[in-house]
Amino acid sequence: MHNGVMKAWLESSHLAGANATYVEELYELYLSDPDLVSEEWKRVFEGLPTQPSEVVEQSHSRVRDYFRRLAQETKHYNVQVSDPDVDAKQVKVLQLINAYRFRGHQAASLDPLGIWERDPGPDLDPAFHNLTEDDFEETFNVGSFAVAQESMQLGDLYSALKKTYCGSIGAEYMHMINTEQKRWVQQRLESVLGQPSFTAEEKETFLDELTAAEGLERYLGAKFPGAKRFSLEGGDALIPMMKELIRHAGKSGMREVVIGMAHRGRLNMLVNVLGKKPQDLFDEFAGKHDETWGTGDVKYHQGFSADFATPGGDVHLALAFNPSHLEIVNPVVIGSVRARQDRLNDKDGSMVLPITIHGDSAIAGQGVVQETFNMSRTRGFQVGGTVRVVINNQVGFTTSNPRDTRSTMYCTDIAKMVQAPIFHVNADDPEAVAFITRIALDYRNTFKRDVVIDLVCYRRHGHNEADEPNATQPLMYQKIKKHPTPRKLYADVLIERNELDIGKATEMVNDYRDALDHGEVVVKEWRPMEMHSVDWNPYLGHDWNIAWDNKYELTRLRELGEKLCDYPESHKLQSRVNKIYNDRRSMISGEKPLDWGMAEILAYGTLVDDGKRIRISGQDSGRGTFFHRHSVLHNQEDASTYVPLQNVHSKQGPFQVFDSVLSEAAVLAFEYGYATAEPGGLTLWEAQFGDFANGAQVVIDQFISSGEQKWGRLCGLTMLLPHGYEGQGPEHSSARLERYLQLCAEQNIQVIVPSTPAQVYHMLRRQVVRPMRRPLVVMSPKSLLRHPMCTSSLEELAEGTFQPAIGEIDDIEPSKVKRVVFCSGKVYYDLLDQRRKNEQDDVAIIRIEQLYPFPLFEVRDLIEQYENVQDFVWCQEEPQNQGAWYCSQHNFRNAIRNGDLKYAGRPASASPAVGYMSVHMKQQKALVDDALNLDFE
Repeated sequence: MHNGVMKAWLESSHLAGANATYVEELYELYLSDPDLVSEEWKRVFEGLPTQPSEVVEQSHSRVRDYFRRLAQETKHYNVQVSDPDVDAKQVKVLQLINAYRFRGHQAASLDPLGIWERDPGPDLDPAFHNLTEDDFEETFNVGSFAVAQESMQLGDLYSALKKTYCGSIGAEYMHMINTEQKRWVQQRLESVLGQPSFTAEEKETFLDELTAAEGLERYLGAKFPGAKRFSLEGGDALIPMMKELIRHAGKSGMREVVIGMAHRGRLNMLVNVLGKKPQDLFDEFAGKHDETWGTGDVKYHQGFSADFATPGGDVHLALAFNPSHLEIVNPVVIGSVRARQDRLNDKDGSMVLPITIHGDSAIAGQGVVQETFNMSRTRGFQVGGTVRVVINNQVGFTTSNPRDTRSTMYCTDIAKMVQAPIFHVNADDPEAVAFITRIALDYRNTFKRDVVIDLVCYRRHGHNEADEPNATQPLMYQKIKKHPTPRKLYADVLIERNELDIGKATEMVNDYRDALDHGEVVVKEWRPMEMHSVDWNPYLGHDWNIAWDNKYELTRLRELGEKLCDYPESHKLQSRVNKIYNDRRSMISGEKPLDWGMAEILAYGTLVDDGKRIRISGQDSGRGTFFHRHSVLHNQEDASTYVPLQNVHSKQGPFQVFDSVLSEAAVLAFEYGYATAEPGGLTLWEAQFGDFANGAQVVIDQFISSGEQKWGRLCGLTMLLPHGYEGQGPEHSSARLERYLQLCAEQNIQVIVPSTPAQVYHMLRRQVVRPMRRPLVVMSPKSLLRHPMCTSSLEELAEGTFQPAIGEIDDIEPSKVKRVVFCSGKVYYDLLDQRRKNEQDDVAIIRIEQLYPFPLFEVRDLIEQYENVQDFVWCQEEPQNQGAWYCSQHNFRNAIRNGDLKYAGRPASASPAVGYMSVHMKQQKALVDDALNLDFE
């Protein structure tokens, strides 16, 4: 058979040089679907030599070269296998279909104002493919174009392509690698030619929701003229879109929806989707507010929770609180969703849905968007896909032209990095909006991946209502001024179709205004909230001094320690890790004192033993940046892993540790969101080096340090920030302790510098066992992880408790002490070692372990015995303008009451640390000597 085919080829006229391109195209067509070529060509391609079966894909270039060589060598032809002209036309028709799939969105009617300038490209024109008007009457195979018939007249096909891809919807999906996903989108779009079909009741609902969106904005504009509200007007279709998303989510069996958005349209969302009482919003505009909690925040940062009735049952809605830093709320939302999914054992995201709403300039301009997309498929951060909606008003945050806000055609191009389909839709066509909304959610639920809806609209007013947009966008706003509102446009469409009478449309407007005047909930689907995702009541109203049960018996602790050192015999460890685990067994048996890593592991073990959930993430969290944790054991023979903390017993709490993506901002925001939705466990984020947290400063400033005061949001997140001056240069020394202390007020966060393994054990346990939830910032160590002086006994763990301040440990006569040195962290061991070498008995060293809230009474009790003190010294490794000196010296002075307080440390510096080891060592010796020298000036 093969020889016969080859002979036919050698004698065939099709191999003339002019037909080489045609043969290549035909072969590509055959590779996509063998049934799209004639039987003769199919037999020819089937007879081509194939590579061995283990080769997944055959190289196209080898076959093409083969055709070209045959074309050059063939001089005679007698056999006609098929009509090349007909086959060539068929290929061109299929290329036209492909062109519309790839580029149809560039010719779609997306912009309500008609001012977008996009080059649709020449290949959307049939003439580009050598298809003429005469061909329009011919019938061609439509290939995989997802319509009922296999063949269509070219004229009908061309019309169908334009309806599908160039109407109010512009679909970008051909960049996706997965063929199944591409064909799924094609089926949903092409089978109905992009033309949605809705019932009369659904259409009336869409108009009613557009009426509500417009009605609220007009009411606020009249009642509170000039007040900032970041109006949704122009993007009114967001309201029916969101309600359709929630309805469709409920039908799909989802039980919770968490939403994150910035300012634009937020008040409208609160009132018309979540069911906030209009009267409550009006009171906020009028300056009335509840003074019972915190300092509060502006109304367009506020969050809200409610239940929403859908055909599939009630869905719990949560709109996250957010600051003005736009996109930073998105990883917070996704972290909250992951916590809810973990609690519900929702492993694929089928029960909890995240929706993030973006601005067009923000999604393209904010780096945290890329970070969040990058996390979306990773093990520790995936949530089964997020529906991402862009309110694309075509103007930057105030006055920017799109040419100044991005370098891509669309603001959504960033989503292509994760192969997300992108559906652009004209916001003036609410039926297209609803149609694409259903497709987007179904895609997310089918493939558990992110999906993007680009709601192309406009902004009827300026950035805020006191702004004057004509100053910078005169032509755009001349068009906007004349452009009918989305509600008016859709009402006219329904009236023209005889699907609605004008009286009904007017009645909707009046009914909604009357409802606003009444001040009660205007959302028909709103229900009293019964589906609280988690109970925060046990953690409310507690102060710092609340009692907590720290008991964990020694026998039980020892048995647990043995369990945590156990792993299968077949699990071969790397030699250094094996030594660590052998040492840990010795620690549990009492042969060796406990080091930092073992105390930390025991803290986690006691918590999961009691059924608490633990989640740790960071760039090296499984192992620990400084090779100390090793909570995940890697088999050196087959790369399998074993986690002792996941194998304590069958009823234990979950233990999860994830090596995160190389990001700080999005990951820390995610963990903050997780901790705000999971109060019962321990959520930790570990920086690779403490100073790397400065890449997440927005999260620290806007959420962690102030979320309780602004929004009443409790959070027990723990941040582990490696800190300590080891001569590693400016970027690997300081966790910027001063920045956290500067944020401390109103007992908002805890800042701790633990100095012993026992302290870290009790600190971590206290964060869970004590029924109070506030963020914990830990200056965690580096060299102390293996410092011979930094050890604890098993008894200190079992019988001790956390000490906010630790007094003198050497046997020094209090009456001889002339100087008291206060310090925190690693420098304590340098001071202790040097004092012992000096054989000094006139200097006492006191460690301040908890710098905030400052343990005033504990410190006073510790120094009370030193009646002959001449002066007090605060010693730190950090430069004078950094560390605790400037932010905490008022606390030190308050504690000592009488006597001078002096500083011993590095001189003020613009850089956190020196870069040369020799200089570092010289500085370190000087500050220790200064602190211990009684002649210190």
